[in-house]
Amino acid sequence: DHHFYDTAKLSHNNMLSRFLSSASARHANHVRTLATFDKVGIIGLGLMGHGICQAAAMANNSSQIVAFENEQGFLDGGKTRIENSLNTMVKKERISRDDADAALNRIVFTTDVSQIADADFIVEAVIENIDLKKSLYSQLGAECKPGTIFASNTSSLSITEMAESSGRPDKFVGVHFFNPVQLMKLVEVVRTEHTNPDVYDKAFAWVQEIGKVAVECNDTPGFIVNRLLVPSLMQAMAMVDRNDASVKDIDISMKLGAGHPMGPLHLADYIGLDTCLFIVEGWVENFPDERAFIIPDCLKAKVAAGDLGRKSGRGFYNWDGEKRGDPVS
Repeated sequence: DHHFYDTAKLSHNNMLSRFLSSASARHANHVRTLATFDKVGIIGLGLMGHGICQAAAMANNSSQIVAFENEQGFLDGGKTRIENSLNTMVKKERISRDDADAALNRIVFTTDVSQIADADFIVEAVIENIDLKKSLYSQLGAECKPGTIFASNTSSLSITEMAESSGRPDKFVGVHFFNPVQLMKLVEVVRTEHTNPDVYDKAFAWVQEIGKVAVECNDTPGFIVNRLLVPSLMQAMAMVDRNDASVKDIDISMKLGAGHPMGPLHLADYIGLDTCLFIVEGWVENFPDERAFIIPDCLKAKVAAGDLGRKSGRGFYNWDGEKRGDPVS
């Protein structure tokens, strides 16, 4: 999945925390119906899915968490990630060994999709491919019990399209977690024009029950965070295209002038320039009249050349593993 925060740069938490404190206070007075999700299914145990599964299991507000992957290798990999994360939390004395073991024991790991057919709530965290997701929801809509509520963890795709593919659009929401799930508190809870208000309230309450800060959003491209973040990154790149300012000076300006933990071009490199391009290409295609959605020439050129940022060792900056070097000359 394409998410814009990663373990090595938790300095992003500092900027977010100032906003989240006010959001938390606002929603403390927002009375919600208690969630009644006795059985929760998680589809996909990759970067995001394993964290969501772990958070749900640690909350201990459901009797069973069922983790599904269609291949045993992916399932085993997800289980190992959860075990390693829990062990790290024990070593750092954030939780006890007993609590870690209890959380792991609440999770049923399976490659049999029928084991989630009777779940009350299913969170999907598979790769960002709309056709794959629509096919999955069409299958789930046919096989799951009528009362099952579906939730997608997509960061950039249309919740409405997936909801309509499920055959039960009134029982469909978005729950956009941020990476790493174990540490990032924010979850955007997304409604469509079809979402039943009671369904939305239950999903919102579940997010709060697993210890996250929930915010409300309609189904708009990128929801709240990425709708604001991605166009700002594109504007920084457009400045590079126009030779308005250097890469170094753009980033320094946003750090020292706007209080951002890192500049926009540094962040784009960290995210992955291919990921940035994937997001904006989809938005430009689907929303051609939205002037905020642009594809800068320098972004297209760098991705075409294989300069993807941190992951390839070169983007707007030179990289040595996680260490950022000087701007590319």
